[in-house]
Amino acid sequence: MIVVDTSVLVDALTGRRRSGPALRQAIGNGERLVVPSLVLYEWLRGPREPAELAAQEAVFPKEAALPFGPPEAVVAARLYREVRGARARAADLAIAACALTHSAPIWTLNPDDFRDIPGLDLFEGPA
Repeated sequence: MIVVDTSVLVDALTGRRRSGPALRQAIGNGERLVVPSLVLYEWLRGPREPAELAAQEAVFPKEAALPFGPPEAVVAARLYREVRGARARAADLAIAACALTHSAPIWTLNPDDFRDIPGLDLFEGPA
């Protein structure tokens, strides 16, 4: 399982869809890609076209989003106390907590937002 960050979702499904080929390749390679409910929230609050929403539902149906429940909240709170600049990174820390809770790496286009999170592995995209 690989947790997909909002940056990948936006880059793959909007505009020039630069990360679209990498997303398709990862799926073709048999990777199990998932989005946390917090990523779904960040995605849905943006200005989305109907075609973009349809693409998201085809690849990452809302019903399959990883929940942010009590175990994730505990991990996110611990991270909030441990890392620098936590106040400005609350959403990223919660998304990282989802990945950590499920022992999964995170795929992001903003690795500096996650690099200092203890125990979190970054997925660099398909080779």
